[in-house]
This record gives sequence, C-alpha cells and structure tokens, in this order.
Amino acid sequence: MKELRQVTVLGLGLLGSSITLVVSKGLSGVKAVGYSHRRSTRQKARKLDIADEVFDDIGESVADADIVILATPICTFEQIFAEIAPFLKAGCIVTDVGSTKVLAHRWARKGLGSGVCYIGSHPIAGSEQRGVEFARDDLFYGAKCILTTGRTVNAAALKMLQKFWAELGCSVSVMTATKHDKILAAVSHLPHATAAGLINASDDDELQFAGKGFIDTSRVASGPANVWADIFYTNSGNVCRGIDKTISQLNKLRDAIKAEDKNKIEKLLETARSKRAKLIKYKMKNKEIM
Repeated sequence: MKELRQVTVLGLGLLGSSITLVVSKGLSGVKAVGYSHRRSTRQKARKLDIADEVFDDIGESVADADIVILATPICTFEQIFAEIAPFLKAGCIVTDVGSTKVLAHRWARKGLGSGVCYIGSHPIAGSEQRGVEFARDDLFYGAKCILTTGRTVNAAALKMLQKFWAELGCSVSVMTATKHDKILAAVSHLPHATAAGLINASDDDELQFAGKGFIDTSRVASGPANVWADIFYTNSGNVCRGIDKTISQLNKLRDAIKAEDKNKIEKLLETARSKRAKLIKYKMKNKEIM
C-alpha cells in the first residue's frame, strides 16, 4: 500500500467512521480524512478522534485523496459524484459502501470525469446502530467485501481496492454490478422486506407476547427506514422478483395447511430445514459464524 497516501470518506455514520478509524489507527502512512454535511457530526468526529482530519468543505476533503469512499445513502450518490468531480485529482479511485450497484455505476459514468476510476465496494458489515459514536476498529474484521465492476475494468485500481479492503480485515470478491444486485436482493434485501412484512402483519397487542424466535426473525426490520427505502428503490426489479418468489412459497405452505395435508406441510418445512442446515454448515466451515 505504499502508493496510498490519503483516503477520504464522505459520510460519517457507522460504516464511514469505522473506515476512517481503522485507516487512521491501523494503516501506517495513510491519512484518514472525513467529511459530513452535518456540522454536529463533524464536531462529534473531531471529539472522538475517528479521523486524522475532518473537513467542513467537501471539495477540500477530496482534493488530495487517492481513494474517495461514499458512505452516504445511495440516492445521494448521483449528486455527490457531480459535486466532487471538479476537485478530484487524476487517477483517483472513487468507491462507496452502498448495498446496490447498478445505478451507482450508471451515475458514476455520468458524473465523474474520465481521469477518475469508479469501482463499487460493498463491505457486508454493520449493525442496527448508526452514528459516528458507534465507530469500531474491528467492524470489518472477517467480513466479506464485494467489489463490483462496470463495462470496463481498471486493473490497477481494482488491485488497489482489493488490497485496501483486505488490510481492513475483509475477504474480497469481485463480480459485475448486475450479479451483485441480483444476489444481494435474495440474501439481504428480501429478508428485510420479509421482516418488515412480518412486523406490519402483527397487531401491537399481539407483539407483546412475542418470544425470542419472533425477535430473531424480525431483527433486521430495525434498520433505518430511509436507508432501506433507498435500497429497495435502487434494486426494485430484483427485490420485487424475490418478494414474488417468497409469496409463491408461502402460498404453497398456506394451501397445504388449508388442505390439512400434514405430509405436504412436513415436506415443505423439511426442505427449508435441510437447506438452512447446509447453509449453517458452510458458514461454520468457512468460519463466517461460530
């Protein structure tokens, strides 16, 4: 990482501030710069010392950066790309930590200059907590990070980002933006939609009797509504197809229950149990869960 001198993170929530914290404390010779449009967040960031420097001006924050990372809501990307483009030096790598990528690549092609390289990043890490005060220097340790490519790939920039995320503790994979959005719709976006539906289908007086199973099943519904609205909006086709497939499976189970077909009910439940058992075995083998 000798060629890396400055990393600028735009957006100092949990993910953004955790990146600056790790870079500042763990990457020798690399300056960690942060920026937030909120004055109160910038003040907190300085007080908590989560970056080497926190700028009040977005243009100044990116002017000397080798890597710029957007850690803001996805639907802000288009405007931010256009806003920072005049200040980026030639050869700068722009990336992000968003959960959808197809539109991000499209906006980057439109808004960033030809001398700048955009590659998407998706570190699969975080929690229901948000805010600079929850920054953690171990947030990315053992996490997966997916890098996404567009029509063309800058091999040197891709290699740089692979090294960068590996230094933060991530296991890095590379795929197209289209493939990323399809996969994440199934394993991340759909579970949130399902959890939200489960919660919204229950009355408040019923929820008072919910046990640990319900709490575990609905946990991801605690995610911030504005962030997840952006995710669903920017991956609508894949999410809707996932919802339709889930409805189809629920209809099969409903029909079997309505018909009082105990064998069919058990078969459907056993299929789910077996598939989940294979998933857990794979995750434990790869030490992704303990």
